Amino acid sequence: MFADRAKIFIKSGKGGDGHVSFRRELFVPDGGPDGGDGGKGGDIIFVVDKGMNTLYNFRHVRKYVAESGEEGGKKNQHGKSGEDLIIKVPEGTVIKEFESGKVIADMSGDNTRQVVLKGGRGGKGNQHYATATMQAPKYAQPGKEAQELYVTLELKVIADVGLVGFPNVGKSTFLSRVTNAKPKIANYHFTTLNPNLGVVDLEGTPGFVIADIPGLIEGAADGVGLGHDFLRHIERTKVIIHMVDAAGVEGRDPVEDINAINKELEKYNASLLNKPQIIAANKIDAIYGETN
Repeated sequence: MFADRAKIFIKSGKGGDGHVSFRRELFVPDGGPDGGDGGKGGDIIFVVDKGMNTLYNFRHVRKYVAESGEEGGKKNQHGKSGEDLIIKVPEGTVIKEFESGKVIADMSGDNTRQVVLKGGRGGKGNQHYATATMQAPKYAQPGKEAQELYVTLELKVIADVGLVGFPNVGKSTFLSRVTNAKPKIANYHFTTLNPNLGVVDLEGTPGFVIADIPGLIEGAADGVGLGHDFLRHIERTKVIIHMVDAAGVEGRDPVEDINAINKELEKYNASLLNKPQIIAANKIDAIYGETN
C-alpha cells in the first residue's frame, strides 16, 4: 500500500544523572568525592533507505523513543550512553514540525542522514564540585531532559518527469508503454489513486523516471478530487508532460484542460510554472476515425 504522509511522535534519550559517592577504602575513612558522570541520551536520527518507497510502516508504529543514558557510579564510573535511534525513511521525505509546519529536514540529494533531536547530556558527578572550602560535596548534576516532538513526514516522489492531466486521458496507459511500470488501467475516472513511477531505459544513457500523478481536476489546489494530496510530488520533477484527450471524447477542450491544470499548479506553487512543459496529445486515432 502506498502512503505518502504520516504523523509520528519522536523523543530523544534523557541524559543520565551524575552520581554522589565518596571513596571508602581501608585506612581512608574520609576519602574525597568519586561520583561518576551520567551517560549521554541517545539521538533521534533519520536516515534515507533507498529500498523504501512509501511511508506505510509509519501507519503502524507511531512512537519512536531513543534510549536514555545511565546514571554515573561510584569510583568515578561513567554511566553508559543511550543508543541512538535510527529511523529509516524513503528518499524524498520531508520532515516537518507538526504544530508549526516548519521544515526540519528534506531527506533528498546529499542529505541522507539527519539528527533531528539531540539526546540530553549526562550530568556531572560530585567529584567535579569539590573545592578548597567544599571537599565533600553532596551534589551531582542531573542529566538533561529529553527532547520530544510530533512531526509530520511527507514523501515527495523523486522523478525526472511529472505526467499530469485530467482523469481518464490515458496517462497510465502511456506510462505502461514507455516504462517498466504496470499501473492499473480502466475506463473510469480516478483509476490511479496513488502516484505510479516508471523508469525509461534508453541505451547509452542512465535513463530517467516518470511519475504518473493521480488525476487532477479544477479545484485540486483547494482540496477537490485527489490532486491536493499529490500536487507536491510534482515539485521535484524537472519536466512536466500534459497528457490531453485530443479528440475530446468526454466533451472536454484539450487547450482549456491545459490552462486549467496550469492554474491549479500556479495556485499550489507558482514556481511550478517555471518548469519546461511538453504536451502529449492522446486519442488522436479517434479524430481520424470520425473523419474517415
